[in-house]
Amino acid sequence: MYNVPDQTGKHAVVTGANSGTGKEAVRRLADAGAHVVMAVRTVAKGEQARDEILARHPHAKLDVRRVDLADLASVTAFADGLIADGAPIDLLVNNAGVMAPPSRMETSDGFELQMGSNFLGPFALTVRLLPLLLAAEAPRVATMSSGTANYGKIDFSDLQWESRSYSANRSYAQSKLANLILIRELARIAAERGWHLLSTGAHPGFTRTNLQTAGASLGGARPSRASALLNGLLPSQGVEQGTEPLLYAATSPDAVAAGYYGPSGRFSLVGPTATARTTRRAQDPAVNSRLWAEAERLTGVALPAHAL
Repeated sequence: MYNVPDQTGKHAVVTGANSGTGKEAVRRLADAGAHVVMAVRTVAKGEQARDEILARHPHAKLDVRRVDLADLASVTAFADGLIADGAPIDLLVNNAGVMAPPSRMETSDGFELQMGSNFLGPFALTVRLLPLLLAAEAPRVATMSSGTANYGKIDFSDLQWESRSYSANRSYAQSKLANLILIRELARIAAERGWHLLSTGAHPGFTRTNLQTAGASLGGARPSRASALLNGLLPSQGVEQGTEPLLYAATSPDAVAAGYYGPSGRFSLVGPTATARTTRRAQDPAVNSRLWAEAERLTGVALPAHAL
């Protein structure tokens, strides 16, 4: 079991904090002494999760706030609220995501749902919070990717799946490859500009959460029988173990810039945390730089002038 180092005095923000790996990350960060902002789409669910954590850890410092990563106006309002508070952010954990909706759906801003929720929303949040992150002594951004990034492909001609026949799985893989590129490009930018910011990433292997079922129920559908059968055959693990790569990326003194961590056991789906393989598709400087620029264009969010 990974032991989170002492986080006393640190201020953390965790997205998707009301369930699954997000909730477990909040619990263990708070237990280690961090003051955690639980960033959730549904406040009532966030408050329920907060109360459950407090029942186990009465001294946890938790603050529930609303953000919908599928709505850039909500991202702006959330970031503005934190900026108004003025407290430096030591750790941003980009955990929230959606997986495999039953059909092509769009965010409030007209992006394909998975690309918008999994990549463009977290991108905009990360860039908007950079002033608070860079005000901290040793800030980190830990972003959740997925093993599916290995077969993802960034299609600049159709990022939003408007021209192609929609594939929920390939769209998910593209969005998670984009997350992996975000991890690496942010690390590159930080090094280039001399920022004391560590950008890391993780994937949870096959961790049993509601992610696999929530996406497929968005439109009232259920996971296919083939999908359910495959899930039953693959090795899987509980959320305590599955959150450890993310916690390692977020807090370990041994984590490195652009480091990517995941389970080391069977098929890289279960087991103790180790360095994960980064697909070559996330290591092309031209593609990475182009995707960052495209994300700036689509979201209207750019690096703050004073941080250049």
